[in-house]
Amino acid sequence: MMEGSDQDFSGAEATSANVRRAVQYWLDKSTIHILPRWILFSVVLLLFFLRIYLVQSHFIVAYGLGIFLLNNFILFLSPLDDPRDAGGGGDDGLSLPSTAKQGKEYRPFARRLPEFKFWMACTRGSGTALVMTLFSLFDVPVFWPILLMYFGVLFFMTMRRQIGHMIKHKYVPISFGKHKPKAAGKETGDGGVRRGDGGQHWRRGCQKKGKLGVVLAGCSEDRLGALSW
Repeated sequence: MMEGSDQDFSGAEATSANVRRAVQYWLDKSTIHILPRWILFSVVLLLFFLRIYLVQSHFIVAYGLGIFLLNNFILFLSPLDDPRDAGGGGDDGLSLPSTAKQGKEYRPFARRLPEFKFWMACTRGSGTALVMTLFSLFDVPVFWPILLMYFGVLFFMTMRRQIGHMIKHKYVPISFGKHKPKAAGKETGDGGVRRGDGGQHWRRGCQKKGKLGVVLAGCSEDRLGALSW
């Protein structure tokens, strides 16, 4: 009897582990598919509001979901190393620039809540709220215009404070990628390839050596580097 129950428990545990492994596998594969993931979230959120509209109840659940999404959105816009926090460790390249020299350096914006975790939290929250609308236990009678007005005021005040924080510390919560010279990688008229500022110095060196009478057959960076002045 005990052996049979132990085998059933082991089988259920193995099945649960396989399901978690399969879910994690598909989540890992969906990491690079940003647009389809957010389309899925939009569909779940739309189904939730459609459910609220049809049943005309569970307004407190909608209010709770709105607060949850707003909190996650603020974390998504906030830097990983907030300058308002006292103390902290050394500069690991993820903090906001505090000097003019650091401001000129390229630093990708490090979020307190990464995009994938932000999407995961929003999707899970919307799905959970959708399931909660199926139970009358969560249908607390409230006057929904009051909740809507209060959420509007809370959203306005929260976003105003966040935008003020961005202006004060001079950062934008968007990373456009590493800076690249405009002409980098483009072919030029002299048969060479422009490689940013380094490519310009290389061509000037070729011209200078040509004026000195040095024969440069197939002038290349390696050969020029071997020549000394």
